[in-house]
Amino acid sequence: MAASTAVAETIWEQIRTTRSVSDDQLSILNFLFGKNFERATRIVDEGGVKRVSGIPSRRSLFLVVGESKRKEEYICFPQHLCTCYSFFYDIVNRGEQISCKHQIAAQLAEAVGAHQEVEVTDEQLALMLLKL
Repeated sequence: MAASTAVAETIWEQIRTTRSVSDDQLSILNFLFGKNFERATRIVDEGGVKRVSGIPSRRSLFLVVGESKRKEEYICFPQHLCTCYSFFYDIVNRGEQISCKHQIAAQLAEAVGAHQEVEVTDEQLALMLLKL
């Protein structure tokens, strides 16, 4: 998993630098993340990623919409944590995936600038984090 994570980080950095994704990069990300990458691209295409930043600290988290009919939003720190069931089941418990689709969507949206920016007070951000 460490090698896959390193490759993914290199690709994300390249995309952040150019703000675009090449066919080769898409192929690599699809190979690394499989069906989760395809689902993440749908979430990004549908505008389902928000970066919520606290003012004045500028600390931030991502809210990523799920694909269920309820359109639940998950709190996501792209390289570390997502509050979805899949993160705890497939990544933490089983170690079968590098990232859940919400983490991938947050990374992709941030890298290409396809996320919504939302500003809240630091107190509001802290209240959001209490839900973790």
